[in-house]
Amino acid sequence: MEKGKKRRREEEIDAENSDANHSLSLEQNLSFSDTLVALRIMRAQFPQIDKVAIQPFILQSQLYSSVNDRTLVDRELESLRREKVVRIFKLNTGQDDHGIMFLDEYLKQIEHVVKRMEKRKQGDLEVFKWFKVHVIESKLEPSIEHQELCSLLSLGGRVKDEHISLLINAGLLTRQLIDPSMYWIAIPNIGSILKGLSQGRKELLSLLNRRRYKEMMLAPLEKKRLRFSPLDMRFHLRDLIGSGHLKTAHTPTGIVVRVTKD
Repeated sequence: MEKGKKRRREEEIDAENSDANHSLSLEQNLSFSDTLVALRIMRAQFPQIDKVAIQPFILQSQLYSSVNDRTLVDRELESLRREKVVRIFKLNTGQDDHGIMFLDEYLKQIEHVVKRMEKRKQGDLEVFKWFKVHVIESKLEPSIEHQELCSLLSLGGRVKDEHISLLINAGLLTRQLIDPSMYWIAIPNIGSILKGLSQGRKELLSLLNRRRYKEMMLAPLEKKRLRFSPLDMRFHLRDLIGSGHLKTAHTPTGIVVRVTKD
């Protein structure tokens, strides 16, 4: 994308962002025409989470609930990934979940981890700079093979086993269970939130399944609080609508959310 066009696009999105702020209900902004607009608005609406230092992330399923054309979402997401606007992560939920984080915020997340490790005087921290400059900048896919990782890191300096261990302990890499020579590039500090994501999904589905017709009006449902998830109801509704576990229907009195029949 040309720089001038890209800047104009950013300005348009910022203007839309100022209108679609955090206070809008889900009923007022359930769907968008454009993937980047959807990402920016959902980032602005990411819930404040106590005691966990994490930058906002969006689930791919949430995009599917917000932009009607899935093929368009996939195509636009791929363009944003190649342009290094966003980074896509395979999430360790036991399901086929992918998280999306704006690249500048992912780099802030890495900086936060490095500062924490500096305070604890944990090892040779130069590897984090190598990781940011040589791995994150050039390896755009969600996974990386051990030899390729070492090869890219070696552009910064001499790579030792403890460098890889530091990256794993910091939560920037996780070994793949099927092939230990492959790593997922990961989001640090996300573990407790992913646990809450899984529990919140079960809690919301259980809440609707207990109702007579397994449905509820969106407006009152959005105001309910979940007991077992640090993420808010809006986050979970977008996720479960996009993954097909819930569906919506427009009625004269508003939008109804229903459990999808098996």
